[in-house]
Amino acid sequence: MRGSESMDVQIVDYSMGNLRSVQKAIQRLGIDCGIASDPDRLSAADVMILPGVGAFEDAINELRRSGLIAPVLDHLRRDRPFLGICLGLQLLVDRSDEGGDHEGLGVIAGRCVRFDVRPDPHRPGSDRKVPHMGWNQVAKRNDADTLVGVRDEDYFYFVHSHHVVADDPDLVSLTCEYGGQTVTAAVTRGRLLATQFHPEKSQAAGRRLLEGFFSGVDQAVASPRAIS
Repeated sequence: MRGSESMDVQIVDYSMGNLRSVQKAIQRLGIDCGIASDPDRLSAADVMILPGVGAFEDAINELRRSGLIAPVLDHLRRDRPFLGICLGLQLLVDRSDEGGDHEGLGVIAGRCVRFDVRPDPHRPGSDRKVPHMGWNQVAKRNDADTLVGVRDEDYFYFVHSHHVVADDPDLVSLTCEYGGQTVTAAVTRGRLLATQFHPEKSQAAGRRLLEGFFSGVDQAVASPRAIS
């Protein structure tokens, strides 16, 4: 992508998830992308990516132990381009009920809750399984700048047992249907985009999402701003 050589893109390494698959998906766009666990290195990044697979409690504890919460929160406070993926979305909310009651980063007001699945009305006698695993269709709720590459009814790849319930429904830009529920598939706010699905595993739709996200990064890097 044009201008990508000037971006400092860093993936937050806190020992949760397959960071290399995210890195390779971004590199396939022609964008250099590093993986960093040093707080000072992450503080200098133009673009921060917070992926993650695993338990909420383990993840938030590892972020604290590694001293990475401060650079993540500062990056978001300055409204720098930020991409959260799967657990990287769930960590942004106030609290999670996964394995107890755990405090999150408090960036997005809301909670992370377990699926309350119901039988599939189109398949009598069947039950929807948890985790929600596989391809699912999304619906666009708004035209956020960070989602310019996403088409209404695109399919993305999901793997999760919990989902985000945001206090402000206007922050929910993509939803999907599962287990008789409409659940959050992505939230956006300013230059923040966080997805419950895995764009790096979502083939053509995932590539379009990443291309769209990075298409606005050059302007964002050139005109930093802070939010309250």
